[in-house]
Amino acid sequence: MIAFVSGRVAAAGPDGAVIDVHGVGLSVQCTPATLAGLRVGDHAKVPTSLVVREDSLTLFGFADDDERTAFELLQTASGVGPRLALAMLAVHTPNALRHAVAAEDLTALTKVPGIGKKGAQRIVLELRDRLGGPVGDAAPDLRAPARAEPWREQVQMGLINLGWSAKDADAAVTAVAADLDGAETPPVAALLRSALKKLSKG
Repeated sequence: MIAFVSGRVAAAGPDGAVIDVHGVGLSVQCTPATLAGLRVGDHAKVPTSLVVREDSLTLFGFADDDERTAFELLQTASGVGPRLALAMLAVHTPNALRHAVAAEDLTALTKVPGIGKKGAQRIVLELRDRLGGPVGDAAPDLRAPARAEPWREQVQMGLINLGWSAKDADAAVTAVAADLDGAETPPVAALLRSALKKLSKG
């Protein structure tokens, strides 16, 4: 297993980054919130999980070890593969997922594109004893905040990667921006969750 990669961020796109590790560019798939903390040219140490398939080797990167652990545990549930696990972490923090599973909050789980009511029930049943309870008093969000307006593109691309249309994603971003109305910009993870809530209501 590749526990982490450490090196210069050579490139960053809407769904992943390339980390230059001693001259070797490693492609790492990440959530939009994790990507928000990576700047091209900066040095980064990214906790990772390697998913091996017959025809591919895919490296997934995370904001911290807790997020990686949650990613791996989520995949022990029937029907949850790496892409869906990553989508779950794009919508909820690890602590929020622990809370949702412990409280059997199906509404929170079905906010993730690709998870219906039956899927949420199965996840609760299978992961209740594996994920454990929330850590601390509230769900921590350790992801780096976005700078000024770039959050708009990051959130929009995150929504598109989760399966929403460009039109819906743009409308959700505009609605979130209207709610801010000059207030201090929250972390991208929080903005993404706000946008998803607006889409789920619509």
